[in-house]
Amino acid sequence: MPPDTAAEPAYSRVMLKISGEALMGGLGYGLHPPTVERIAREVKTVHEMGVEICMVIGGGNIFRGLQGSAQGMERTTADYMGMLATVMNALAMQSALEGLNIHTRVISAIRMDEVAEPYIRRRAVRHLEKKRVCIFAAGTGNPYFTTDTAATLRANEMKCEAIFKGTKVDGVYDKDPAKHADATRYDTVTYDEVLAKHLGVMDASAIALARENAIPIVVFSLDEPGGFRGILEGQGTYTKVSG
Repeated sequence: MPPDTAAEPAYSRVMLKISGEALMGGLGYGLHPPTVERIAREVKTVHEMGVEICMVIGGGNIFRGLQGSAQGMERTTADYMGMLATVMNALAMQSALEGLNIHTRVISAIRMDEVAEPYIRRRAVRHLEKKRVCIFAAGTGNPYFTTDTAATLRANEMKCEAIFKGTKVDGVYDKDPAKHADATRYDTVTYDEVLAKHLGVMDASAIALARENAIPIVVFSLDEPGGFRGILEGQGTYTKVSG
């Protein structure tokens, strides 16, 4: 559909949260450049609609703090290492997006001025107003908080209208659809149901923060071509988590 006849997007500013594992493609570790570029192209299709886009990318494809802690590493150190992994992923995504001529800023909660901007809320908002994609890296800058919580925090600070959680399945199910053929997908589900039924959309802190600020979470398949844009046009399959 040509851009001048495209449907009016459902949201004008959104947060896209994806896991680090989403960047691995078929690899068992690290980054798969064609997969990073494919996701960047999905972001570009939404950017072309005029939607302002924030991103948070996990670091689990490189290092996961909880796993390091479970193996005997001191938790705070492990979490900081995980934060640094998210910066690496953010830089990879920035490179892919700028290769598609989309101005992008990596904004880190841990200062590393040579590779990323420090997090200053008003500056980040200005980038969005100028239609730059903002990738928030290094989580919240604090240990014991996940990138899910960081995404929800930044979404609220940036006044995003929704959080889009890109996963490998097309929504929230009552049980793992990869293991149970009779798994049922929810079209809509409340924050309280997610917490009470342990549905695994995001961690409890992130869900509670979204609930307190009434920001909806849209869970969709990142592997579905055009899925991100399709939802903004009122199409596609997804689950909406709200009050």
